[in-house]
Amino acid sequence: MKNNKQLRHWLDAMALNHPLVIAGPCSAETEDQVLKIAHQLKDTDATVLRAGIWKPRTRPGNFEGVGALGLKWLQRAKEETGMLTTTEVANANHVDLAMKHDIDILWIGARTTVSPFIVQEIADALRGTDKPVLVKNPVNPDLALWLGAVERFYHADVKNLGVIHRGFSTYEKTRYRNNPEWQIPIDLQNKFPDLPLILDPSHIAGRRDIIFDLCQTALDLNYDGLMVETHFDPDNAWSDAKQQIKPETLDQMTVDLRIRKEEGDAVEFKNKLATARTKIDVVDHQLLEILGKRMRISDEIGSLKKKNNVAILQTKRWNEILGKMILQGEEQNLSEEFILKIFKAIHQESINHQKQVINT
Repeated sequence: MKNNKQLRHWLDAMALNHPLVIAGPCSAETEDQVLKIAHQLKDTDATVLRAGIWKPRTRPGNFEGVGALGLKWLQRAKEETGMLTTTEVANANHVDLAMKHDIDILWIGARTTVSPFIVQEIADALRGTDKPVLVKNPVNPDLALWLGAVERFYHADVKNLGVIHRGFSTYEKTRYRNNPEWQIPIDLQNKFPDLPLILDPSHIAGRRDIIFDLCQTALDLNYDGLMVETHFDPDNAWSDAKQQIKPETLDQMTVDLRIRKEEGDAVEFKNKLATARTKIDVVDHQLLEILGKRMRISDEIGSLKKKNNVAILQTKRWNEILGKMILQGEEQNLSEEFILKIFKAIHQESINHQKQVINT
């Protein structure tokens, strides 16, 4: 995959002294709604107005967008405010209509990214375009699938590409609507540092009270921009009401966010250190989630042992695990001493969990 410096230069020019901010409603509902939000956003740090025109919903019966009519509303908003416009396209017909209405930036949704056939159809429809195209991560946590979608646009000679991190679906209940799985975009960023990376905190959060923290984490990880769902009356929005914020909240948020700039060796060092520490925080959080999951499995095992009157400590099984982990640890450049300390602590906590289950 070639590096994509064109879009990064475009983002730098657009963003000036702050990351690119894309804002607007989840869905275009009425012309008045789109214009009102656009005028409220034009004096904030947002330079691009977003609005869903076609809304691919997980289940039928929900509001699925106003359709092509909404493109005219975005056109008028652009004329009146000077903001650029962006919307999601999910097939070649959407591309054709968006291009005819001079939409400035197109994005590919998470449900579309999972389908190579549809991605190829859209890439063919956009072949050779200079318009920026942003590819959201697929619904499932699959870096190869995400990069595969990007590569299809590269092969279609789409000149300005970026990606949007919107989190990943999971069956398990967490504090997020979609788990961020920060390591996946971090791996993408490390592998392709010139591919602009934008956070969609709204779809990760699913609720407005943690959007700020997600945005700060993204900036600490050197993301290039934010796409935040914004509505003047979010509680009564026609779709995704809980995750949208008001324009004035967005305005204050962009003031409060800590943005690190590269102005010299000392500042560069602090930036890199802050980025590395944020990565550590992300991995530590993942470790705790994994350990919690492991202990829940230990609880299940405790229940099985209780029902079958089996002893908690299984020495043969424990020795097998320990030997296996020492060998795998060596492959990760981890010392045997470290592995022994870690897994003895994990084993003891697992025994404590099983004891509590059996004695209950």
